[in-house]
Amino acid sequence: MNIGDHYNLSEFIKWTRRKLYWLAGISFIVTFSFEVLGLRWLAVPWVPIALIGTAAAFIAGFRNTQTYNRVWEARTLWGAIVNSSRTWGIMVQDFVRHSDPQIEKQIQETLIYRHIAWLTCLRFQLREIKPWENIKTRSYNTEYLQNYRVPEWESDLSESLRPLVSDADHSFILAKKNRAAQIIAMQSAQLRTLQTTGMIEPLFYVELENILKELYQHQGGCERIKNFPYPRQFASINLFFIRLLLIILPFGMLNEFSRLGPGLVWLTIPFTMLVGWVFATLEQVGEATENPFEGGANDVPITTLARNIEIDLRDMLGESGLPSPIAPQHEILL
Repeated sequence: MNIGDHYNLSEFIKWTRRKLYWLAGISFIVTFSFEVLGLRWLAVPWVPIALIGTAAAFIAGFRNTQTYNRVWEARTLWGAIVNSSRTWGIMVQDFVRHSDPQIEKQIQETLIYRHIAWLTCLRFQLREIKPWENIKTRSYNTEYLQNYRVPEWESDLSESLRPLVSDADHSFILAKKNRAAQIIAMQSAQLRTLQTTGMIEPLFYVELENILKELYQHQGGCERIKNFPYPRQFASINLFFIRLLLIILPFGMLNEFSRLGPGLVWLTIPFTMLVGWVFATLEQVGEATENPFEGGANDVPITTLARNIEIDLRDMLGESGLPSPIAPQHEILL
């Protein structure tokens, strides 16, 4: 997530400069062929190009709206995770009771630290790269990755879990495929044991189980976004329409600028670059927004949110020496 006021124009131009190079090349070839080689038949009436441009603008706007909705849903889910996590923390402390204060505190710490382990597994799972994600396959994205580091790519899940759970739980969790889901199941199993031994009253047991149910719903919502890409048919027609428009755009401008006077037909090049850049940038922004967990600069900052939850929960336990909040990297929070 970018926390700056806005992106600079220079950043956008640098990010999209390859599209500008491509537009400059094709517009120069078309203009040179028209003006120097005398291929006057290259000029195309503006009407069909305008119609294609209208269709391209419509589909690009539709895609950007839908990809923004995916980001907003992802952020809403993680906002709910924050709230449910805090609720879990206070309920564990208030509802779990034992005659021995040391045992009571140990059980509370186990349940709360295991929840932090759930957050850790969830964020690692959401950062796994899917075939349709482009954070590591598009040159402009890999170049921008030099401005920041994704913690889940540079740390080890096993080592991250080790201070949070017992050795037995650690081995059990790592042996599972969907580790986050299994941690919630472990929480439920322990709650049942605590209820049968009288350390949690039946009503409180139901309330705590409802929190686990909420966490499953939040995780399922995140997995729905992560595992189901923006429909490929819409992504494809958006790509085809935009590229078709960029290719034919200079052909439609030839007549318009050639009428202005001798030599002015060369204005086709900068104006093709300008108009084409607008459409190309719309397409690129939509593509960069559609996967809100892949590790992009504008993704939901799940690492930061997980750290904030950890700080809150450990603070509830009365601990000192809490971890520091995640610091932004070049105005980017992950």
